[in-house]
Amino acid sequence: MPSTFFGLEIGKSGLYTAHAGLNTTAHNIANIETKGFTRQVIEQKAGSALRANGRYGMIGTGVDVKSILQTRSDYYDEKYRNNNSIYGGYATKANYMSQIQSYLNEIQLQGFTTTFDRMYDTIQELEKDPANLTVRTQVTNVAQSFCEYFNSLYTNLQAVQKDCNFEIKNQIDRVNAIAAEIASLTKQINTVEIGGINANDLRDARNLMIDELSTIINVTVDEQADGPIGLKTYVVKVDGQTLVDTYEIHQLSVKPREYRKNQTDADGLYDVVWDNGQQFNPYAYTQSGSLKALFEVRDGNNQDNLKGTVTAYVGMRSVTLTNATVNEEAKLNIPENGQITIGTVMYEYESFEVTIDPETGEYTYEFFLKEPIRAYAEEELSSVGLSVDYKGVPYYMAQMNEFLRTFAKKFNEIHKSGVDLNGEAGQDVFTAKNKVSGQEYQFGVYGKEGAQGYDPFSFNSQTGDFAPDDLSGVYSSYYHITAENICINSAIMSDPSKFAAASEIVNGVGNYDKAKELLDLKTDPSMFRQGKPAAFLQTLVAEVGIDTKAAINFAQSQQNLVSAIDNQRLSIGGVDTEEEAMNLMRYRQAYNLSSKVISVMNEIYDKLINYTGV
Repeated sequence: MPSTFFGLEIGKSGLYTAHAGLNTTAHNIANIETKGFTRQVIEQKAGSALRANGRYGMIGTGVDVKSILQTRSDYYDEKYRNNNSIYGGYATKANYMSQIQSYLNEIQLQGFTTTFDRMYDTIQELEKDPANLTVRTQVTNVAQSFCEYFNSLYTNLQAVQKDCNFEIKNQIDRVNAIAAEIASLTKQINTVEIGGINANDLRDARNLMIDELSTIINVTVDEQADGPIGLKTYVVKVDGQTLVDTYEIHQLSVKPREYRKNQTDADGLYDVVWDNGQQFNPYAYTQSGSLKALFEVRDGNNQDNLKGTVTAYVGMRSVTLTNATVNEEAKLNIPENGQITIGTVMYEYESFEVTIDPETGEYTYEFFLKEPIRAYAEEELSSVGLSVDYKGVPYYMAQMNEFLRTFAKKFNEIHKSGVDLNGEAGQDVFTAKNKVSGQEYQFGVYGKEGAQGYDPFSFNSQTGDFAPDDLSGVYSSYYHITAENICINSAIMSDPSKFAAASEIVNGVGNYDKAKELLDLKTDPSMFRQGKPAAFLQTLVAEVGIDTKAAINFAQSQQNLVSAIDNQRLSIGGVDTEEEAMNLMRYRQAYNLSSKVISVMNEIYDKLINYTGV
């Protein structure tokens, strides 16, 4: 049976509940522009009723505030983060692919097209007057400008690769910082909630960290109660690997590569590893986010790396790769020294040699290993470098190298079949410089069949192969020409009379048949599958344009989807001004009514105490 004055307690409970509702509403209104804030509501229930001795049964005791809750949807949180990761990837690709496109667009604008046409304009003038040294000088100078254009293009593309590499480190640092912040917030949340209070604002801060993390990398979150005392475990996983386990974090770190994966890669590109030494795979199909996009742009080679089969015995210091996927020196893009994976075991190689079957044209590769074979392998699938299913910087560099090697080889073959103004055999016009020695390569074989070192069907990756005394200088494969190092033969640059425009010299005056053959190369439709030489690069520009447009379109489409999901999430957890204004009126009215209850009870008790009795 309640006391006579129990009505005051009921009124007081209503007063306190309305006051809590007003404070919660005010908190919502104050944070209407706070990023990541989730609307809060009070959870109220009727007070525990008292059993009465009278026939009317139980007597109510007022109202209790059970807790202050967030109106948050775990379903929309997960949906938002999954799509936010996809958006982060497309947005990053759109940014860097636009940079690549801007550089390659010069091929069609004032870069390649202008330089290529100027070079052939001077060759056309040489055809008219093959003995004119001024015209010859123009030919060599413009040809050198042609090479310098590709040198510059290489520098620009490698700058994009280095920018991606630098951003990868920044992203990994940010992931670690977010992980540390999540662990710290989880500890604060558990400290507060062990007393039965919901740490709503701390949870908002933690969820905001997860949202930011989802832009960088795809994440999953699992929160579970841990025992009866109210503590909860909070586990954040990245592609199945644990990043945060409640208060413990597993950090990621970057590690510079000892070897390049592609021939034209910048040195010291980063790989990512866990703090326990386990490798992190950013290329997995289950990955998404800006971090994966950075790796794809930096390392993407459209899966055009060298693959084949290897049989190896324990203790061997070299292995032979057959059934190769690359059988053209123009398309060969593996580094001179690097890593070969045989089955699942990776070995470092110091150099490699290629033997070409004169009948089938198939390549056989022999890799000379740094350490002996550790595990037997029979016809094991093997690969060199990475196989990344995206057209990134390595892919476009490889395409440029293919163009330059093919064009330079055709140009040099014609030139070497002629003679210069002195009646001497023509030399290579297009060559390349060794980065270490600065020495210029000479391509093909200089000597007669049977001479020591003569082998038109093999070459070595190392740059220090010197021909015997009866041959001239260094000989090598066009594999060594890249957009980075292509140049004009210094002997021809210093003496334009060495340019071979004719097949023979008559009475000291050269004819122009070789100049005519060189001129015809410009419109040779058989050099590339795309057609004429210019068509090869124009196709490349169109290709990067399509890839860039696709990235931009996907980014925009995904951004719209993320915005739509976020709006759905906000419809549940966001603060609505009109709704909060209604709550203000509602709780004010409830407060006033509870105050009225207390006022009425006060009058009743006054009558009871002061006017009833004696």
